[in-house]
Parts: sequence; C-alpha cells; structure tokens
Amino acid sequence: MKQHLQQIHPLAWTIIIGTMFGRLVTSMSIPFLSIYLTQVLGASHSQTGITVAVSSLAGVLVSFYGGYISDVFGRKIVMLVSVFGWACVFFGFSSAQHIWVFFLVNTLNGLCRAVFEPTSRALLSDITPPDHKLLVFNLRYAAVNLGVVFGPIIGLQLGSAKSTFPFVIAGVVYIAYGIVLFMQFSAHRASLPVRSEARAPQLREALAVTGRDRVFLPVLVGTIFCVLGYGHFSSTLAQYLAVDTHFSNGSQVFSYMLSLNAVTVLVVQYPIVRTASKFPPLVPLILGNICVALSLVLFGVAGGVALLMFSVVLFTVGEVLLFTMMDMLIDRIAKPEWKGTYFGTIGFNNLGNVMAPVLGGLLLDEFGATNGPAVFVPLALSTALGLPFLITAHKRLHARERTEAAGTSQSA
Repeated sequence: MKQHLQQIHPLAWTIIIGTMFGRLVTSMSIPFLSIYLTQVLGASHSQTGITVAVSSLAGVLVSFYGGYISDVFGRKIVMLVSVFGWACVFFGFSSAQHIWVFFLVNTLNGLCRAVFEPTSRALLSDITPPDHKLLVFNLRYAAVNLGVVFGPIIGLQLGSAKSTFPFVIAGVVYIAYGIVLFMQFSAHRASLPVRSEARAPQLREALAVTGRDRVFLPVLVGTIFCVLGYGHFSSTLAQYLAVDTHFSNGSQVFSYMLSLNAVTVLVVQYPIVRTASKFPPLVPLILGNICVALSLVLFGVAGGVALLMFSVVLFTVGEVLLFTMMDMLIDRIAKPEWKGTYFGTIGFNNLGNVMAPVLGGLLLDEFGATNGPAVFVPLALSTALGLPFLITAHKRLHARERTEAAGTSQSA
C-alpha cells in the first residue's frame, strides 16, 4: 500500500488534502443553513427549501459547462478561477442578512462547485495511472468524509445554526487552497498532460456524444433519483429534527448524525469498495439506492435517537455504495478525450439535490414535523424510482462490454 501511495502525483495529493479541509469548513457551515434560515430569519420551510435548492439548480445548469470548458481551456485556469470565486462566495454568506441575499449567494455557491468539482475529478483522472485510479478516487472520497467527521461538531460549537461567522473561516481556507493549487501547478508543470491543440469540441457535439451513449443516459437519470434521496439528509431531515417534538435539541442531534455519517463512511468504505469492485459497477449503485430509500422510511418512523443513528448507518452504507463507484463508472464508460465532459454532464444528477429541499419543504409545510411517515415515505418511494433506470444501464453496459470483448478476440 505504501508503494502505491508514493506513486500518486503530488498535485493529486493537493486535491485530496484540499478536499478534506474544504469539506471540513463547508460541513461546519452549509448543513446548518436551513436551520439558520428558519430559526433566525424566520423563513418558512418552503422558502428555506427553495433557497437551499437554488445552489443545486445553478450547479445543474452549468455542470456540463464545468467539465466542458476544462476540456477546452485546460484544467489549471478553470480550477484556479473557480476556487478563488468560491472563497468570495463564503465571505458573501458571512455578510448576508436577508433571505434574498442568501438566495443570490447560494446560487453563486452552486456555480463555483459545479465548475470546480468535475474539473478536479477530471484532472485526477488525467494524472493517475489506470491501476491506481480506484485508490485515488476513493482517497478523495475518504478525504471528503474525514472533513465531515469534525466539521459539524466544530460548527455546532461555533453556533453555525445561529451565526454566519463559520463562513468567514471557510472563505479563508479556500483562499489558502487556491494559493497551494497555484504553487503546485507551477511546480509540476512539466509532468502534467499537455492540452491538445486540436480543434476544441463544440458544445453541440459534446452534448451529442453523451446523449447518444445508451449506457450513460440511464445512469444519469437513475442517479438523479439516488441524489434526490441523498439530498434529504442535509435539507429535509435537518429541518424535521429542528422542530420535531420527539427531540429536545434537534440541531445537536443533527450535528452528531452528520459526524456519525462521516465516521461510518471511513469505517465501511474500504471493505465495501473492496467487495463492490468484484461486481459490475452498477450493482453497487442499485444496492445503494435500496439502502437510502429504506433509511428514509426509518427516519420518518424513528421516535428516539437510537433508531435515528441506526438509520444513519444504513443511509451511509447506501451512500458509500452509490458514490464510491460513481467516478470509476464514469471513467470506465467515457472516452479519454471526453472525460471532462462526462464528469461535467453527470453533474446533471444534481437535479435530485434541487428537488430534495423543495419537495421536503412542501411536505413539511403540508404535514408538519409531527407526522414523520407522511413526510418520509413519499421521499423514499421517489428515491426508489431510480431502480428501473439503473437496472437498464446495468444490462446495457454488460451487453456493450460483451460485444467489445467479442470484437477484440476476433481481431486477435
């Protein structure tokens, strides 16, 4: 293992470590935003849902461009502009005092994330040898969750549910991340892949490539519903716990649930990935969808902390199954010259994150936090709608690879 770690590119380590600190400061601020808006600004659940959702909506609208422009203009310039822009967004959160300002700043938050994230993942794919990609992608995912282990607890201590000060810390950290990235790009310029001077692909052409992919399309649609279920954890569930009379201190319980979620990822990620890598890549996504849907039902019927925490563990197993293999799946089905485009286009599955807070907010306004099953059972059923699409993608990928293998054996 030590030998494999030593072969990881220094810039890849920068992204992995930067991701850890970025998620630490993000998780001590953003997850508490919905509680802050309802309890401090007095916004309704629907208003809060729309304000939280706009980040994902903006991300969906530009997610394709995030990967596409990095294919055209290069990873370096796109990552640096977006990371420093992201720092400005967090300073904007810290100074916001009205809900319309939060709406505007959260829109910019989604734009920066939708440009930076697919570009950084495409760069990881560029600079990592094929036999180390699973390790690198999972190190990045572990870094995300290592940051989230401590972020919510720190945020709780800093009063994130009642203050915007933690956003200042997030802004400073992202400025530092951008400076280190700039230095690393400069130091390792010679070892980075050279961007082709060939004609840049046109946007219409790029859309056609992903649109014609009979495996990618059902993967995209299926994961929209997966992300829909996943999105309720930090939006609907946060609001539900903050006002549910079963829990005297819902904000504190929620922060512990966030940390348990991250700890569980770190504990189960390696054995799950090791096992899941032996199966076709869409099987883990199918099982993950089922786990997330079941956990949402349990959130709705839980009357005590013990069942809530068990539900978090089940939810987290589903999350790991869904997201640890996602990058490898996209890397597997994308052509090398279109990787940025594919990583960007899969960002359209954030439509699920757009729908989650809005749908959850509407159900909370309609049924209230005292009727958990009426809120969470519909959310679970909507999540399970992704299963037919994932099963279809699984069958098509199997057929494609079997055909390619037959063609290779005949040419040999």
